[in-house]
Amino acid sequence: MTDATLDASASANGKNAEAPKSGGKKLMIIAALAVLLGGGAGGYFLFMAPKHAPAEHKEEKKVTGFLEIKELLIGMAADTAQSNIGPQRFMKLHVMLEVSDAKKIPALQALQPRIEDMFQVYLRELRPADLQGSAAIFRLKEELLRRVNLAVSPERVDAVLIKELLLQ
Repeated sequence: MTDATLDASASANGKNAEAPKSGGKKLMIIAALAVLLGGGAGGYFLFMAPKHAPAEHKEEKKVTGFLEIKELLIGMAADTAQSNIGPQRFMKLHVMLEVSDAKKIPALQALQPRIEDMFQVYLRELRPADLQGSAAIFRLKEELLRRVNLAVSPERVDAVLIKELLLQ
């Protein structure tokens, strides 16, 4: 082989060696742009795009319902200090039941006598001292809720709301 042939083959090899390097740089730039565009699009859809509930989870919106329990007038137990001395103490209680779905109200209305009975039995044992202070009223509501859920099982009441509470 002559020197010219060696120079021609070396220059050809040199061009071939440079071609992958410049092609590799182009490939790296394209890959970086793709990652940036993909990250930008992902960020947009994650943070900026409006959120939509999946079609399979679209349900009829539940409306909160309330059931009014008739006013109860209850003779309370005597305080131990009061014993049999003094007048009988009475409690007037008017409550409403809150349920998460208004469609459950007819089923609860059918069980209203059972609810009233559970309330009467519990409230008759209370003494006036048991209802002093806001913490006592909170405990009363929690106990009434527990008892009403026992009475209406398998239905469920979410809260007992006191409309009126009067001690005489």
